[in-house]
Amino acid sequence: MRMLVQRVRNAKVTVGGEAVGVLDHMGYLVFLGVCDADDESIAERMVSKLVNLRIFEDENGKTNKNLQSIGGGVLVVSQFTLYADCHHGNRPSFIKAGNPDHANALYEKTLDLLRSAIGSDQVSHGIFGADMQVSLVNDGPFTIWLDSDEILH
Repeated sequence: MRMLVQRVRNAKVTVGGEAVGVLDHMGYLVFLGVCDADDESIAERMVSKLVNLRIFEDENGKTNKNLQSIGGGVLVVSQFTLYADCHHGNRPSFIKAGNPDHANALYEKTLDLLRSAIGSDQVSHGIFGADMQVSLVNDGPFTIWLDSDEILH
């Protein structure tokens, strides 16, 4: 499982000109990619890592606060292209991305885990498999790459 995490002041995802997911306060915009080797236990550990990341500033300007301590939210956008393989040629291959049914199930599981961890009212999302437009105000900028192959093994 891969997560590209951006600390944002706000973010929005639209489909067909309609806002389907909105984060109107501090938090994370998370682009989520799933491969076939991922399972629910990986999703659980990745969500735990995500919500416990201390990348928000405390009163001394140090990155010591996590998502919950600032009352932050999360906007999750599915993105199979996080598994792009660009080693050969100029057109990426996406064969490492998860089967859509499997990926969608883990995407939904990740949303459920986030709702349990930080509250349903703090979790927003895009539409799996849709052509989405994403806008955001990145804070910092602060962007983190979480890859289950690197952080969970």
